[in-house]
Amino acid sequence: MIYLYSFLFAGTICLIGQIILDNTKLTPGHITSLFVVIGASLDIFNIYDKIVQCIGGGALVPITSFGHLLTHGAMARAANNGFIGIAMGMFDFTASGITSAIFFAFIFSLFFKPKD
Repeated sequence: MIYLYSFLFAGTICLIGQIILDNTKLTPGHITSLFVVIGASLDIFNIYDKIVQCIGGGALVPITSFGHLLTHGAMARAANNGFIGIAMGMFDFTASGITSAIFFAFIFSLFFKPKD
């Protein structure tokens, strides 16, 4: 059943993004930023952690999870190191994903050429 919940949650996030894209003049960059902010806002009130417990791994896949991880890491480090910990902890949980994205983008750019 958790697989179904994961699929429905991630699909709902994609559906909401597509509806916003089709019915507004927002660009994909705006929508992505909006979802990151929503994920971060839900994490501030510990709502996103409850969603992850109920939904499972499907809640960790969409872009909302990136905002959740940024905020979660910053708050964890801020508890230990104070105000400076906010900047130190923001990329603790997201560093591997950011590094992978940069690495694979570089590799793919070697093999594929952009069209005009």
